[in-house]
Amino acid sequence: MASLKHAPLIGTTFLLSFLLLMTGFDQSHLNELEGKSAELEKAQTLNDKASFLTKSEKISWDAGYHEWNDARQVAEKLKEKSGGSFQIDWGTYMVYQAEKKDIPPSLVFELLKVETGGTFDPKLTGPPTKYGHAYGLAQFMKNTGPWIADMADLPYAHSMLFDPFYSIQLSIEYLHYLHGEYGNWNQALTAYHRGIGGLEEYEEKHGHARSWYAKEIQNKAAQFEDPAEKEQS
Repeated sequence: MASLKHAPLIGTTFLLSFLLLMTGFDQSHLNELEGKSAELEKAQTLNDKASFLTKSEKISWDAGYHEWNDARQVAEKLKEKSGGSFQIDWGTYMVYQAEKKDIPPSLVFELLKVETGGTFDPKLTGPPTKYGHAYGLAQFMKNTGPWIADMADLPYAHSMLFDPFYSIQLSIEYLHYLHGEYGNWNQALTAYHRGIGGLEEYEEKHGHARSWYAKEIQNKAAQFEDPAEKEQS
């Protein structure tokens, strides 16, 4: 009998096959695990694309395989709905982060659609107003972006408003804050569009906060069918 010291090494393929046999797994299970591992590697690339997260202690990208996969499915539908303009990586990130804040992802999507006139252009500069221009996917102004970023423990530079992942995160943080303040989407969305002072003026004039902006976003968001929910029904 040859000593273990000089015995030939067991091939990796043989070893894997032996382990699969002993554990009751077959090749299809191994292929599935390898597929999930590859998908998780893709998921982790969003950490690089949303690099600002490394400077925040409150916000992170920590999706596991199932969260990633579910968010990806919704993102594919959102890209299709946008005519291809809303990138799948943006949607995947948005869906996951919005759901962590209990905000319907379709509502954020429709807000970004209205804000960019349906273009979903992350480099968009809005028309001039008495307060200046608005920038990026979520159309934040330079007098609004910094305090939202500070409130959310995010870094800030004016140029970051053109980063689609950053703009999406900022919009989620602002919506979360506004909905927490008012407890309903009519006031929260009207305040997002007009500012908090503008919301008060609108309510004083109309007696309610159901602006065209709030109604359009909520109505369109309600029409969206989440593929994950469809699968469960």
